[in-house]
Amino acid sequence: MGKMEHEVKKMERLQKVIADAGVTSRRKAEKLIEEGRVKVNGSVVKEMGTKVTPNKDTVEVDHVPIDREEPVYYLLYKPKQVISAVSDDKNRSVVTDFFEEETRRIFPVGRLDYDTSGLLLMTNDGEFANLLMHPKNKVFKTYVAKVRGRPSKESLHRLQTGIELEGRKTAPAKVKIKSSNKKTNSSIVEISIHEGRNQQVRKMFEEIDHPVIKLKREKYGPLTLENLRPGEKRKLKPIEVKQLKEFAVT
Repeated sequence: MGKMEHEVKKMERLQKVIADAGVTSRRKAEKLIEEGRVKVNGSVVKEMGTKVTPNKDTVEVDHVPIDREEPVYYLLYKPKQVISAVSDDKNRSVVTDFFEEETRRIFPVGRLDYDTSGLLLMTNDGEFANLLMHPKNKVFKTYVAKVRGRPSKESLHRLQTGIELEGRKTAPAKVKIKSSNKKTNSSIVEISIHEGRNQQVRKMFEEIDHPVIKLKREKYGPLTLENLRPGEKRKLKPIEVKQLKEFAVT
């Protein structure tokens, strides 16, 4: 009985095993299972409660066996006009194009819009990605936006305290104007948010009638772009991974 109990304890939910292998996030793994793209020991499995024994059962995603890989963490300076995904059906550039030498199946942590440049984290560690992206874990991301006009104090206050977007109020943001240019009728505004709604920063400025002309993410938690240029990347140091995890849970 003791041995059987030990075997049961070692079993894990299928979506967790897929995420831990770095194939994708746990949520997307659930979708893969629903779509019949996952096999266990040669048979397609669509049941969400399925449990498997890692390193014993053979799990395949799209006919490719998953392997538990050593976790890897990168910081990428994403250029504009690049998709934050591992593939694109319209054959546009994707962020994994900058990692052709990387044999592990890495994916972006969250996303940056097609026309937004800046700091993007890449990893094969699904648990790490989920930790950073979970709404309850308030990891601040700092953006620098070039916007039309010069936002008033009242407009900045709306951003700072939260504004209605699609029926839901945004969390408080940290905002400050860095410079303004009367000649071009534009301003450079720094904004820090911890949410990750689709095109959130652009929509927030649209809501106060100062549309974004250009947008760049300069910080993610304690990390910055340092001296990287668009398209360049570097591996995170172990201490940086540790700091990010601490940021997420404090």
